[in-house]
Amino acid sequence: MDSEQLEKYTSSITLSDMEIFVFPELMYSLVLANIMSPVIWRWRELDCFKKLEDKGSYKKLMRLRQFIMDEFDFNLDLETWGLTNQQTEIKRFEKFISPDEISKSNALFGYQGDKYYFDVDIRRHFGLDKYDGDIIPYWKTETVEAMNAFRFREGYSRAAGECVSLAALYAAAAFIVCRVPLEDIYIILTPLHSQNFIDLQDGILTNNRRLVTKTMWFNGTEITNKAQRALRNENVTIVAHNTGFVHCLYEDATIDKKIYAKFLEKLSSYLSIDLTLNIFANFLRFNQQYQKYFQVCRDCHGQPEFIEAEVLFHYEHGSNYRIADQTFDKLLTEVSEEDFVRTELPNRIRCDELSRFLEKKKTNLRNNEDRELLQKVLDKVIPDSKKFVDELADFIHIQAKLPGSDKKYKASKPIEISPDQSREQIIDYLTKIRSESTTADLAFYAYRDMKSCDWLPFVKAAIERNPVSIEKTQQMSVKEAYDWLVKMDNNSIYDSERLAQPDEVANYRTGDGIEKAFLLANVIRKNEPQQNIEIIISGEQVSLKAGGKYNFISAKNLRKHVFVSSKGDFSVDET
Repeated sequence: MDSEQLEKYTSSITLSDMEIFVFPELMYSLVLANIMSPVIWRWRELDCFKKLEDKGSYKKLMRLRQFIMDEFDFNLDLETWGLTNQQTEIKRFEKFISPDEISKSNALFGYQGDKYYFDVDIRRHFGLDKYDGDIIPYWKTETVEAMNAFRFREGYSRAAGECVSLAALYAAAAFIVCRVPLEDIYIILTPLHSQNFIDLQDGILTNNRRLVTKTMWFNGTEITNKAQRALRNENVTIVAHNTGFVHCLYEDATIDKKIYAKFLEKLSSYLSIDLTLNIFANFLRFNQQYQKYFQVCRDCHGQPEFIEAEVLFHYEHGSNYRIADQTFDKLLTEVSEEDFVRTELPNRIRCDELSRFLEKKKTNLRNNEDRELLQKVLDKVIPDSKKFVDELADFIHIQAKLPGSDKKYKASKPIEISPDQSREQIIDYLTKIRSESTTADLAFYAYRDMKSCDWLPFVKAAIERNPVSIEKTQQMSVKEAYDWLVKMDNNSIYDSERLAQPDEVANYRTGDGIEKAFLLANVIRKNEPQQNIEIIISGEQVSLKAGGKYNFISAKNLRKHVFVSSKGDFSVDET
């Protein structure tokens, strides 16, 4: 590998958010690594999914949502994978992307986002304000194995992961468990968030552990409002698909041009909805300051009765029923008779009359004439009806800031696998296309398949970008660190010939002998920098030589000779 290839391939091992931004094919490589993993395939055999075998993908997705919410936590501990600094990362990537472009697109390098993020102070919002100067945390993305291994960490009882990890997990699980074709799954990355758009029914967005249908997207709840933040306020940096990717900064795109156009159309449809009384009520649910201008009328034995909108919304808050939808009549039965009055309330708009206006006119707030007509209806009660209508229009029509279509589309090898194939068939297919698909090749590195991959990227990542292993052993001598590792469980979080990085061993306190040897190598490089280091892997026996000799036991059945000089140069040979 040349230096640029090595940088990309070593990034597939550590998978930081910054690395994925610079090398966008890595996102789909992680998805494929999860698809190759036996972990998610075992989910298919769980009773909760077995009993849905004859059901459609939508039903399975709804069950998958509950499964992920039950089994996974959202983790935004910025120190999980340690610290680095801005200058180191900028220097590392300057031959791929300019520092100015990085600062405009990444929260760790000065990105502030749109007005919303200025208002909430984005660095404080994400806990970045506690870092002085150019010290910044790694934001690393976990494989499904690393997500599962959070159960070994103190303070965690379940699996966990950050947003990129959860997006990759959802994409792989939707394919394996719910049998959603890859071509119907689009991964959307912004500077501060990652989610998937699944082209099923009216569209479904994944959002961390949750799924958001189009109906949910416009329900006006606080949870949904938080789910909307990224697409409302941020520029989308990458869209990844089984045919390729499109990037906000790169002129070349590998995604199929027609498929990207289809995605833009589908997402636009998902993000817009017709104005009905139900949607109007959803808008008021979130914008509580406007509820005081409305009243609801019901028929009581042939006589009208009225109730303040804010009172009815208060009842709704503790109920399973909702205003203006098919459960509305049931909600009214829960309201105390004392809250209704027989006289129409002054200076309030009647929602029944508003409903008739909306149905008769079929109001389209993208049309200036319709906006003005609605303003006139509201103007007699609402002081700034124009502002109200503008906010209502923004509520029902969201314009995502996506990479432009005016790219140079370069054909790439699509990933053509089917949910009907077995795991073994998929791995065999991906193996065969590695020479013609960089994404497929990188997937095996993200998968940590050390039997079929060049070891140089793994070694480079292990000795250069695993600060947690240094931090957790900073008060230990080399001998004490060795004793700590020997007493640690000898089980890798990865099966077969796959290897964890030192920080994964340090965080989860378990590891195969090979993995422990790399962690100890980091300790020696920190405590005794003058030492050259040799790691000799001979099947079950693993020896590390650096001044002294340190022995470990491995179950990986691998054979390599790794040399790391005191200057940080390294080489890998067969034993």
